Amino acid sequence: MKLYPLFARLQNLPVLVVGGGEVAARKTRALLDAGADVTVGAPRLSDQLAQWRESATIRHIVGDFDESWLGDAWLVVAATDDNAVNRRVANAATARRIFINVVDDAELSTFHVPAVIDRAPLQIAISSGGAAPMLARWLRERLETLLDHALGPLADLLDRSRDRIRVRFRDLSARRAFYTRVIEGDAIALLRRNRPREAQKELDRALLAERTRPLGTVALVGAGPGDPGLLTLRALRVLNEADVILHDRLVSDAVLDLARRDAERIEVGKQAGNHHVSQEQIHELLLRHARAGRRVVRLKGGDPFIFGRGGEEMEFLRANAVPYEVVPGITAALACAAYAGVPLTHRDHAQSVRFVTAHTRESLESLDWRSLAAQRQTLAVYMGVAQLESMRDRLLAAGKPASIPVAVVENGTRSEQRVIVTTLRDLDGVAERHALQSPALLIVGEVAALAGRLAWFGSAPIRDDASIGRSANARKAAA
Repeated sequence: MKLYPLFARLQNLPVLVVGGGEVAARKTRALLDAGADVTVGAPRLSDQLAQWRESATIRHIVGDFDESWLGDAWLVVAATDDNAVNRRVANAATARRIFINVVDDAELSTFHVPAVIDRAPLQIAISSGGAAPMLARWLRERLETLLDHALGPLADLLDRSRDRIRVRFRDLSARRAFYTRVIEGDAIALLRRNRPREAQKELDRALLAERTRPLGTVALVGAGPGDPGLLTLRALRVLNEADVILHDRLVSDAVLDLARRDAERIEVGKQAGNHHVSQEQIHELLLRHARAGRRVVRLKGGDPFIFGRGGEEMEFLRANAVPYEVVPGITAALACAAYAGVPLTHRDHAQSVRFVTAHTRESLESLDWRSLAAQRQTLAVYMGVAQLESMRDRLLAAGKPASIPVAVVENGTRSEQRVIVTTLRDLDGVAERHALQSPALLIVGEVAALAGRLAWFGSAPIRDDASIGRSANARKAAA
């Protein structure tokens, strides 16, 4: 059965809800949000309904349903746990030509309450006609992730300016083109950043301006370490709006597959010893595409501000007056450790965590090794695999115990993830023995040993040193 979609204006209109339980309370809340004048009829009320009665938010008719309750109601909701009562309510309402919804009974209902995506005043309703309400809810959950929360304020902004827009663009096609430019332009970005006055000024400027090619924008986006499920909602939306995507080598194909299909993709990745696109060339690409009016996404593995040079790119954009935003990502240390079953901090083992980069020999020279060798802390080292032995030697020289557990996470969060658990003493040769490749994260500290029993993702960790198990058992027995 095909239903006629309808949005009802219930402001100050009388509505009756029959039933006093949790379901009735949920239906009543939605009606109150719509401004309806709600009366609830039931022998007893749930705690929430009783609170609304005490605050005079609703009226309460005590007792069992009587047809006189219908009065001048515009809508009726039957939400009791008694099918016979619900049927009586439905028959009485239908006889009076009052729209009736019986919870979980599509046949008795003359209207259905859809699953709603609320970006007030913008609302999207999804209905299966009562055939499969869980399917409608599932679809709502998926759409919730795609629809920007700034759409509601944007709808308000356009509503306030509707008369001026009609005067400025009397031709319907020109008006539609203007709306498209505003919806896809800077106003929504300003609203997203909670800058409504600036958004209004941007709309005013667009109304007065001649149609010219707009200045583009740049979003510095963290792609996370590889698992596309770790993208933020904002990152997913930006990828679906992009005209151009400048992405690093480490951004996974699974993440790129979520981007807008017709976006131009430019790989600008760097690899140790092979910087085929310099940072200056990346800056030039960002500027060139933004000045051409394009929406540019600078997509970085992990987070833009954790060893990602996002700060340098943001300074460049600001110096050249290019509008930008930053979408944080889940950095590799957090995600790879979690997927390996390693808590970076633990009450019994580590009270602090240090993020360190060791991609080159020069970066190793600049580190304070004595502080890095301190006890009861975890080191999360973003590294080139070639630096493993140098890391080991410097930590041992600074006083780090040779027996301290170490975990190496290769391709963390991806289907090909490998975790190798060893000790600092035995780290020498691990890369060669296991043919390790980048990207890899090194975790040094007592917590690394926990990967052996807490790992939950992918293949079980590879134990490169049996002494880890013995030392962990000894510590547990001593505790």
